[in-house]
Amino acid sequence: MDLTYPLFLALFGVGILIAALVPPIVAHYRLPRLLTLPIGCVLGGIGVGWFLDLPTLDVIDGGSVITHVTEFVVLLSLTGCGLKIDRAPGWRSWSSTWRLLGVTMVLCIAAMTLLGWAVMELPLAAALLLGAVMAPTDPVLAASVQVGPPGEGDGDEARFALTSEAGLNDALAFPFVHLALAAAAALAAESSLPGDGGRFTAEVLRDWLVHDVGWRIIAGLGVGIATGWGTAWLAFRLAPKGSVADAFLALGLMLTSYGLTEVVHGYGFLAVFVAAVTFRRFEVRHAIHGDLHHFVEQTEVIGLIAVMFVLGMAVGQGLLRPLDWTGILVAATFLLVVRPLTGWVALAGAGLSGPSRAAVSLLGIRGVGSIYYMAYGLGHAPFSVETGRELWAVMALIVLGSIVFHGFSAPRLMMRLESARRGRVG
Repeated sequence: MDLTYPLFLALFGVGILIAALVPPIVAHYRLPRLLTLPIGCVLGGIGVGWFLDLPTLDVIDGGSVITHVTEFVVLLSLTGCGLKIDRAPGWRSWSSTWRLLGVTMVLCIAAMTLLGWAVMELPLAAALLLGAVMAPTDPVLAASVQVGPPGEGDGDEARFALTSEAGLNDALAFPFVHLALAAAAALAAESSLPGDGGRFTAEVLRDWLVHDVGWRIIAGLGVGIATGWGTAWLAFRLAPKGSVADAFLALGLMLTSYGLTEVVHGYGFLAVFVAAVTFRRFEVRHAIHGDLHHFVEQTEVIGLIAVMFVLGMAVGQGLLRPLDWTGILVAATFLLVVRPLTGWVALAGAGLSGPSRAAVSLLGIRGVGSIYYMAYGLGHAPFSVETGRELWAVMALIVLGSIVFHGFSAPRLMMRLESARRGRVG
């Protein structure tokens, strides 16, 4: 009898039980918090992949499955982010968000592209894909440093910045993924038609600006606003008062906005976040937002456990094997230098306190979103299998390092931030 499937179900169930039981027990008895849920899931997966003779998880062959699973988890997280933001969108009120998107994200992509090309000697299009993949702050794993549930306020500016950044840059990294895919296709075509490089470059950039930057973003914003407003009008104006309390309303909002946007070739991630924000702003103090957010958050945790456990299994089975010293150097540089430095630079003059600025700069965790983009990108790009495995390896190392750093540093940084805020209030 093949015990692989029931064993996986049992371990998956253990992870869910840990998520449900350990946090309240630790809080009640004031026990030391030794491991976060993501770290525990990854370590459990590594142990299973290393010690048990299970079928090998091939991230290249299984790219389509990985794409769809991580896509759904990210969508849940984006919905939750949009529902729990209390602050109305605005140029000044969201200034820290725009700085992180316009400066930090772009500089991270540029720096990672340069590192991949110059240090790892990746093809330029592959290096650009790596930069785009590592750009977004993950909304799934960053929950512990984000704002609280709806109605609890935005807290410190750092929490708001990390929440809104994660809600938007998972979508706004997509244009750069498409640029990498277009560059890879153009270079492949140029190799068969030498001498046409200039024409290909001009065509690629024009199409990218018009379609991947212009139309896709406009479509995502438009469909997101329309779906969020329309759903809210039906729920709060047309339906009898008090009759709409179904948590599945959040899933309907999420899937409708995402599906419609993808049909018109827009950015579905952007639409989902915008739809959730729009829905929340329609009746900002309504109690239903808390119910919807709670349902989304609980469902999201189940997906997080599965993704982190499977990532750990892949690592235990040799996902990091293609790494050499250059990949390790690039991963360390990105985690310890690129994100902290670009975050610090972007927030110069933004009016944040020193602890807030440091927290935002250091806590840009990478995770499920990066896994999605890597699976999606390699599923659409004509890169060699060897290049694909190398990209997966350095991405996985950055995600693992980010999870560990975030798990041990985030509580301390946020406690210091809270102490500083109370001191100013007092």
